[in-house]
Amino acid sequence: MRLRHPLLSVLCTLASLSALPVQAQSLTVAWREKPPHQYIENGQEKGDLLELAKQVFADSKIKTIFVEEPAKRIWQNFTNSKKNYCSFGWYKIPEREALVQFSESFYKDPPHTLLVGNGALNQVRNHKNLKSLLADPSLSLAIVDGVSYGEQLDQLFLSSKNKIIRSSAAPMIMVRMINANRASMMLIDREDWRYLSSKDAQLSELTQVDIDGMPPGLDRYIICSKDVTSAMMSKINASLTKFNSVTKAR
Repeated sequence: MRLRHPLLSVLCTLASLSALPVQAQSLTVAWREKPPHQYIENGQEKGDLLELAKQVFADSKIKTIFVEEPAKRIWQNFTNSKKNYCSFGWYKIPEREALVQFSESFYKDPPHTLLVGNGALNQVRNHKNLKSLLADPSLSLAIVDGVSYGEQLDQLFLSSKNKIIRSSAAPMIMVRMINANRASMMLIDREDWRYLSSKDAQLSELTQVDIDGMPPGLDRYIICSKDVTSAMMSKINASLTKFNSVTKAR
């Protein structure tokens, strides 16, 4: 009986493995904690946008691993070209388009609202519009660091005469900063404030102020690293279209 050369055996094995169907690469979907849209409570992942994202990826038949990560780490991963990496719930701004691919619209925000501490309330109410408010050097404005409030607001912050206090703290911590008069005011998503105020009775001392000149709410998107294939992005967009059409029909 003639024995097969060891090298030939190895080559045959490799050839047979290459003939097998290649299993689709799974995507890591990172999300930042932002109640009530996405958060962890008693060890359970919750939130309407987190659930929607899971439904969209499940419908698109793309294998995923969902992980909770801070906003700064998420964007550092995109900056470092992490492979097979996605996230959701982000605004589209020019500097991000160089780093990631954007889906169709995932969710549309209502306009931001202003949250003001008692110590600064009368002074804030003396201003007729947002432009006037941001020109007041005696007021301090707390901003979540590492995220965007949309291109228009981001530009207004850069030219603001307010004392800008940037913090990487979660919205609940920043709200408590305002409550303790460590900053005059902050901008916050309306749904965030509704959720946070329902969880902490002490926050009833804060006042929500809707001021003229606030930009309209923006679309949020699913974003993916540049290596994610166009076929995958098409599947994600097709599923988004399906879910968006159902939402509009309600």
